[in-house]
Amino acid sequence: MDRIIIQGGARLEGRIPISGAKNSALKLMAAALLTDEAVTLTNMPRLADSRFMGHLLAKLGVVVEEGDGAELNLHAGVIADTYAPYDLVRKMRATFNVLGPLLAREGHARVSLPGGCAIGARPVDLHLKALEALGARIEVSEGYVDATAPAGGLVGGEIDLPFASVGATEHAMLAAALARGETVIENAAREPELADLAAMLTAMGALVEGAGTSTIRIQGQRRLRGVRHHVVGDRIETATYALAVAATGGDCVLDGANWSHNKSLWRAMGDAGVTVEPADQGVRVARNGERLTAVDIETQPYPGFPTDAQAQFMALMTLAEGTSVIRETIFENRFMHAPELTRLGADISVHGSEAVVRGVPRLRGAQVMATDLRASVSLVIAGLAAEGETVVNRVYHLDRGFERLEAKLSGCGARIERRSD
Repeated sequence: MDRIIIQGGARLEGRIPISGAKNSALKLMAAALLTDEAVTLTNMPRLADSRFMGHLLAKLGVVVEEGDGAELNLHAGVIADTYAPYDLVRKMRATFNVLGPLLAREGHARVSLPGGCAIGARPVDLHLKALEALGARIEVSEGYVDATAPAGGLVGGEIDLPFASVGATEHAMLAAALARGETVIENAAREPELADLAAMLTAMGALVEGAGTSTIRIQGQRRLRGVRHHVVGDRIETATYALAVAATGGDCVLDGANWSHNKSLWRAMGDAGVTVEPADQGVRVARNGERLTAVDIETQPYPGFPTDAQAQFMALMTLAEGTSVIRETIFENRFMHAPELTRLGADISVHGSEAVVRGVPRLRGAQVMATDLRASVSLVIAGLAAEGETVVNRVYHLDRGFERLEAKLSGCGARIERRSD
């Protein structure tokens, strides 16, 4: 099993390229099922998760081919199968989003309930209720969802989400793009990845208004066309490298980062004493060497502080002067990185959905264990800032969401390498 070895204490200086957003790319891949014409995605991240989705789409009949650079070509000329088995869906939750496009295009689908990271309950009941609002008949048995559209296909409807679920909003958008008439999604999620999906669906011929607000309106079409679409930059990768630069007292430009997508994080980092400012085609992050100031945060749906950057921010706060209180309101069990950070010398106590971080003058390298995707990279950040050697085990989690992590960091001066046993 691979491990990452870090010799800490090196400042990060230079430029770090930001890849396409994983959380957007996977749903854009699912959208290729909505048309029998070719779809090309550019700025595609090369990740384990995108490979998992590609394997599932190929099983359904999609021709999946990697192009030059960060390009992916998808062609669902004929849907060969509407059955998505457990072995292909269990690896990550995003694969469940093939249900809506299959149902909308073919009128029926059988898809396994999803798996994914062990960060608490993440039910799909809102996804299913959204499809039912479009006329689908849903049955759940033996770990599978069997969905059938009415004669004539899905019909636009009113979907009022009890909370702003990103996954349910995206799934509803995908299905509604081929539904007859207008679909209105109230209390919709507002993440930039939704705007990216809306832009692609609009280019394919659907009429989508309001993405980025709490009300999204979609005029479905009988048929959608192929498209060439550029995947938006990854705001969580941006946040991760920004926090790594801050932790090491470095100075880097994050090429391809979108300043407007992380404003809540930039405010918190600014309060902590880090310089963050727009740069030419990116964002500059710098720290002048003074000790960080402790900052309290609370994760919230976008545009609030992102839950996917909470672990990384905690790593930064371990070195801040004072006490930081971190509240996790999105997922339970998302403090699994805290005990591993304490192995590096951090002072963290967890009480339910709240973690209290008392800053220490320095961290020291140690053996640590990755537990999930974002927790994994928080340990890398702490290791970069720690004195001595840190070994991060079970790094396969990292490969799900970070492309060329070691190469990007070592290119800016980090002493980091991957080793296989």
